[in-house]
Amino acid sequence: MRYLVFSDIHGNLEALEAVLKDARKKRIDHYLFLGDLVGYGASPNEVIQQVQALAHLSLVRGNHDKAVAGLDSIQTFNPIAAAGIEWTRKSLNKRYLHFLASLAKSPLIVHDNITICHGAPFDEDYYIFGEFDAAEAFGYISTPVCFFGHTHFPFVYVEREEMVEGTFIEKFPAEIKLEKGARYLINPGSVGQPRDRDPRAAYAVYDSKNNRLKFNRVEYNIAESQRKILATDLPAALAERLSLGI
Repeated sequence: MRYLVFSDIHGNLEALEAVLKDARKKRIDHYLFLGDLVGYGASPNEVIQQVQALAHLSLVRGNHDKAVAGLDSIQTFNPIAAAGIEWTRKSLNKRYLHFLASLAKSPLIVHDNITICHGAPFDEDYYIFGEFDAAEAFGYISTPVCFFGHTHFPFVYVEREEMVEGTFIEKFPAEIKLEKGARYLINPGSVGQPRDRDPRAAYAVYDSKNNRLKFNRVEYNIAESQRKILATDLPAALAERLSLGI
């Protein structure tokens, strides 16, 4: 089975459309979304509509999804992120607010052999940065593969004989062969808000039959995403950062 693994769209419709268009060439059987449909970007309604329309979809909520839905306080967010949450909450159609509130809390096991989560399998809001965080996370995973988001960095952590090694993905496309007997924590990067200084939208495709995973990047119309943000009351910094990938 071929899975499209994607995360952290953050209301960026142009980036999402570019990813879905690119993915159609790859014969996707199932979609795995790792949280944060909204926040930051100017197209939250359209993003939710497109993701809802995907057939064979498994998804979990992100911290921005929770905050917009009123399930979490915005006090822990920085001022720019908080402003994005407030704007999104006011701009969302009520049925989409209800949809955000209904999203599953992670972790979620899909097809018995994959775990998906937003932050970490032990805390949906925790950032996995480095081998020590990953080693703790592996203690909460019962499947060979766990996909996570939240950090906006494409990364692979592999556990072999209780030793954990992390690799930051820098060149695209990048393909890895998943080893039998090893376990993996994999972040596909962010669709709509990359922070690894590569502004292209990021996603991954996992082929469970052949145990291969490919990291992809795709160009999208950043100028249009920026124009939409600047036409609203959202902070201008949210538009500026898109072209920098930060």
